[in-house]
Amino acid sequence: MPTLPAFVREHLSRPRENVLVERVDGAWRGTSSTQLRDRIDDLAVALRETAGLHPGDRIAIVGENSIDWLVADWAVLTAGFVVVPIFATQALDQVAYILKHSGTKLIFAGNRLLADRLRPAAGDVRIISFEGDGADALHSLEARGGALRASQSIDACSYTAAADPHATAILMYTSGTTGDPKGVMLSHDNIISNVIASFGYAFSTIDPGEVVLSLLPFSHIYEHHVIYGYLVSGVNVYICHSADELAADLRSVRPVFMTCVPRIFERMLAGILARARAAGGLRAALVPWALEIGRKYVRAQLAGGTPSLPLRVQYRIAHGLVLRKLRPALGLDRLKFLCSGSAPLHVDVSSTLAAADIPICEGYGPTECSPVLCANRIDTNRYGTAGKPLPNVELRLADDGEICARGPNVMLGYYRDDDATSAAIIDGWYHTGDIGELDADGYLRITDRKLEVFKTSTGKFVAPSRVEAALKRSIFLSHAVVVGSGRPHPVALVALNWPLVRDELGLGQNGDTGVLVARADVRALIEREVLKRTSDLGKFEQIRHVAILPHDLTIDAGELSPTLKVRRRIVEHRYADLIESAYRT
Repeated sequence: MPTLPAFVREHLSRPRENVLVERVDGAWRGTSSTQLRDRIDDLAVALRETAGLHPGDRIAIVGENSIDWLVADWAVLTAGFVVVPIFATQALDQVAYILKHSGTKLIFAGNRLLADRLRPAAGDVRIISFEGDGADALHSLEARGGALRASQSIDACSYTAAADPHATAILMYTSGTTGDPKGVMLSHDNIISNVIASFGYAFSTIDPGEVVLSLLPFSHIYEHHVIYGYLVSGVNVYICHSADELAADLRSVRPVFMTCVPRIFERMLAGILARARAAGGLRAALVPWALEIGRKYVRAQLAGGTPSLPLRVQYRIAHGLVLRKLRPALGLDRLKFLCSGSAPLHVDVSSTLAAADIPICEGYGPTECSPVLCANRIDTNRYGTAGKPLPNVELRLADDGEICARGPNVMLGYYRDDDATSAAIIDGWYHTGDIGELDADGYLRITDRKLEVFKTSTGKFVAPSRVEAALKRSIFLSHAVVVGSGRPHPVALVALNWPLVRDELGLGQNGDTGVLVARADVRALIEREVLKRTSDLGKFEQIRHVAILPHDLTIDAGELSPTLKVRRRIVEHRYADLIESAYRT
């Protein structure tokens, strides 16, 4: 197995235009394989020859997605260093912890504003900005390396000629939802073996020269993995800089494939409904009806039966009038399929989009597994599951249902934490902390996080993520946190999608949400939605009382991780009084 820099060089050796493409001053600008190789080599030489670093040193990259981000990543590896990806939205105290814990010696920052924000956390560590042309700017460093290559005939390949493919290449920190982030040591072999397995199994229908859109942060192991797969596939990768630009980029690029997290699909449906409501008239009634009919039609098919004749007739009408128009309207007319990962996707969401000819394949895997363990293939896709294990991955379920995995993609261990490593990897099996089920055909279904399942005072075990996924089907809810350990029944702490709530109740777009949460009509709307969305759950899982937040949960407030996972301990502690009041109502 080669090292990552050798892997990158191999797949950039064939001359190709537009390997990576991003918006510059509003227009798409491509970078060729030759340009990428030169930039990577220039920067690698500058890092080794002028930065005072030594092989094995850790170098952090903090920034939004860009071509510069990937050039820095691959140059760091080429020069023989270890990459430490950090989310641009990470809280400063966690950034400081990661930098100190990892022993980071140099930081790349996405822009000068971000570099200034990072300085208190960085201390004496030098920061190189992707912007500007001063001594501490990326392009100045590249120019320095290019001059050295020309004047001294330095070959960047010599740095990695004797590199060990089993050594740590990436130090990827977990999101820290239950405490301090842990540094996951991933080797060259971990990443490459997983990329080859996943793209050979699940993504083999993506052809060279086709166009894909990259949205998820490169600092997340999911997209970090996928970008290497795109190199193998030979596709043209268009980089979306921000989720705020996604709608416009989709319509402009019209990709055949994109990886997403469930939140993107939930927002996609909420956006479709919001635009229909804003249009008013017949469209305001027709679009929600069509989406509901589409969901029922696909769910009937998934149940193994034939949809009833009235439902089939309604679906033909809904598809002809509304559903068939959604693909081109969203910029998905060339789409082969979308891939969802990072968290379970509710089957109602995937079914609704499937009815509009927008297929979604789910996969599963933690950072510690590089990350893919299971994936669905488009030709054998089974909605509501995470698919089957990759060909080189073994899965088994422990007695309590915990998913355990073994394979060449399992991490080397946690950096500077032998106790955590020993607790996670037992007899060669990584214990994921996720609870799951395997059906008769080997498809995996994730049911919850082991440490998040709680028991009510009636003795019933409740999986909060299952209830939360059901709640988030509502377009009026932005986030939901279900609690109830030791209580007679669970309650939900919810943050609202205020623009849609205001529009639904005719409240206008002004007014303090702290006051609005006390209104009887707001509470009645949300209670109806909660009852509706949990009516198909077990009686012991259904939500009887709701606590409404006046504002959304945010990363800046420490309530969400950079991957938008809820930090339960923080949320439950911070809103303990509000939760208590819900139990008293």
